Amino acid sequence: MAVIDIGTNSTRLMVADVDGNSVTELARHSEVTRLGRGVDYTQLLSDEAIEVVCQTVAGYVETIQELETEYTLVIATSAVRDASNGSAFVAELRERFELDCRVLDGDEEARLTYMGAISSRSGEEKLLVVDIGGGSTEMVVGKGQEPTFHTSLQAGVVRHTERQLPSDPPSATELENLAGDIKSLISGALENLDSKHVDRAIGVAGTPSSLAAVDLELVPYDSLAVEGHVLELTKVQKLLSMLSSMPLEERKKVPGLHPARARAIVAGGENEAADHDRDDRGGDGNDRPAATGPRLRRGGLGDECHGHGV
Repeated sequence: MAVIDIGTNSTRLMVADVDGNSVTELARHSEVTRLGRGVDYTQLLSDEAIEVVCQTVAGYVETIQELETEYTLVIATSAVRDASNGSAFVAELRERFELDCRVLDGDEEARLTYMGAISSRSGEEKLLVVDIGGGSTEMVVGKGQEPTFHTSLQAGVVRHTERQLPSDPPSATELENLAGDIKSLISGALENLDSKHVDRAIGVAGTPSSLAAVDLELVPYDSLAVEGHVLELTKVQKLLSMLSSMPLEERKKVPGLHPARARAIVAGGENEAADHDRDDRGGDGNDRPAATGPRLRRGGLGDECHGHGV
């Protein structure tokens, strides 16, 4: 089975053999395609961004055909559901590649994010799963197979880079306003959530993976090395301070950071720091450092396998 995950900032592919609860990855790819560029202002997917995504999908389709995949799930998230021409983009995928794309709402995106994050963990811990995407951030709390709380925030790395960080490098005022905006969104969404009973936080998607890779100075990038890597709040703050002080061209040269992620990593780092800060103030005085984990496409894979009786 294969899953193509079309996000606001990245387009990803996972192909895997599935036998019951056993999942063996055959291929995993991720490309920064920035489909959501400008959507926050225009409510439109640009022709250029659509073409970049379609070129990426074309390459993924070749991989899927080479691996003789029996079933392909295509999912799209914030940018496509927010854009007024999102349905036209879905139609183009159908016409060009014979792929039916399912546009997830925020609740479904949060549920699949949680399923992906717990796919390789036991059900004993109560988890906070945070997916910092390009257009939105999903926050999910749960234990075992079912989440007990979830919310989808309009806080994404592409959205907030465009809104809040016009300078290069960002000014102190821009960074302060960005942090305040993100903290306000998180506090409002989690106002009634008692996080002191959360055992561990797991960050998924490009931001925590990129920060982990920078922390480890991974060259080349290794997805297995970053999965499970722990980032405490002080480490996130140190990395954010370093990255936000650099001009974009200098940021692109940081070991472990993919150049295509350099533009949005500061907004992502501020989001990560705010998530940490909210969790660390849960009320029990304990620091719960966040680890990186599997993302949405693994949750989508498991969901489809269950639906098809695999």
